[in-house]
Amino acid sequence: MGRDIQAIKISGEDRRKYRDKVRRSLEVLARMLRERMFEASPSQTGLEIELNLVDSRGAPSMRNADVLEAIADPAWATELGQFNLEINVPPRQLDGDALADLEEEVRASLNAADARARGIGSRLVMVGILPTLQKHDVHEGTLSANARYRMMNEQIFAARGEDMRIAIDGAEHLLTHADSITPEAACTSVQLHLQASPDAFASYWNAAQAIAGVQVALAANSPFLFGRQLWHETRITLFEQATDTRPDELKQQGVRPRVWFGERWITSVFDLFEENLRYFPALLPICDEEDPLAALDRGACPQLAEMTLHNGTIHRWNRPVYAAVDGTPHLRVENRVLPAGPSVADVMANAAFYYGLVRALAEAQRPVWTQMSFATAAENLHEAARHGMDAKLYWPGFGEAPAAELVLRRLLPLAREGLGRWDVSPVHADRLLGIIEQRCLTGRTGAAWQIATVAALTQRSGADRPEALRLMTQRYIEHMHSNEPVHTWPLSP
Repeated sequence: MGRDIQAIKISGEDRRKYRDKVRRSLEVLARMLRERMFEASPSQTGLEIELNLVDSRGAPSMRNADVLEAIADPAWATELGQFNLEINVPPRQLDGDALADLEEEVRASLNAADARARGIGSRLVMVGILPTLQKHDVHEGTLSANARYRMMNEQIFAARGEDMRIAIDGAEHLLTHADSITPEAACTSVQLHLQASPDAFASYWNAAQAIAGVQVALAANSPFLFGRQLWHETRITLFEQATDTRPDELKQQGVRPRVWFGERWITSVFDLFEENLRYFPALLPICDEEDPLAALDRGACPQLAEMTLHNGTIHRWNRPVYAAVDGTPHLRVENRVLPAGPSVADVMANAAFYYGLVRALAEAQRPVWTQMSFATAAENLHEAARHGMDAKLYWPGFGEAPAAELVLRRLLPLAREGLGRWDVSPVHADRLLGIIEQRCLTGRTGAAWQIATVAALTQRSGADRPEALRLMTQRYIEHMHSNEPVHTWPLSP
């Protein structure tokens, strides 16, 4: 989905050709899997962080093109909304001091970018949903100036045939309608990439699905949307609704949503790409000139452009990724459940917990996914999104328990064991997992801090909700740039 495209008019013939190319790509993928053509090294990891831009008062700043020009770094790119940016961190081996080096690199990049942004009146914020965002900030006029976003917007609404209804019941209630996909831009996330061999891919994907709820409970950081207090991780339900191509009638018929947890454990990466073709019509049926079978027959590495573009329009919470780098194909699990922020230290702690736990579970003698239903894993995700650290989650052999108790007693030791298998330095593993431990002991996630701070500002200072959200956002920015983990942030207004 990151690739740029030109605005075009799509015909029925375009769709037929595209479906045929995706089917041909799947056949080529199956042959590549049979012939074991993939790079097998599983310890390459990557990181993407989506961010928001704000002005001096903490309100959304619609200047991502200007800020991107000022940053002048190819690692940075625009995102869906004019108030969004994204940084892509180069992949690396996960061993030794890698996590510490990654943290230092991300902090340096964010500090440099923020300094450039401040020069033109903006600041960078890592948060799941920008608390000061209002309904009037998300409309077609605030889409980034990129043809692929405009085209995606047109295709989603052509499929729906009606405005988008967003209804969220949480601590408060929100019911609104949108005539563009721009509410999706409110959802800013951290995406963790993990390369896996074809033989191990299903185990890593299944493990990532099993722990998605736990990740969200620990990292919830999106409690406010359009001035309302909703779920602890409102981003989950907002993203599901803001990209939905289905009118109510198709929902009733059981048509799958494009933001999808899935419906079964898998035995091969092929299962996921095959489901993409079977269940989802093309949104961007743009054909590449490459004949993937001819490329494979002459010994070249096929790009499988249509398959990867189609895959990018289906927003699984754990997405399979096929990529060809320097003529060598590889596979990755892209973990997409985490919100951005609060601090780089928190982001790296979340990453360490994920990478450690997913490895321990993927290599377990008795896999967790053989002991719990897929539906239970999906229920854990939404329970965690609603309640954050207060969520009660099911885990095999542990039953239903508060998220913090499950992590402290069962999952943190597994995450530490998994980081040891990656050969991560014990000093860095202990520091980062210590942040997760303290978050569990204090109950202080980003969402909990935001909710408590807004309540304190309202009660002690008499601020109304918009002013309390603005003041809280300004405090959040200062704490974020201190790089202290959120469980240490003060609550006093």
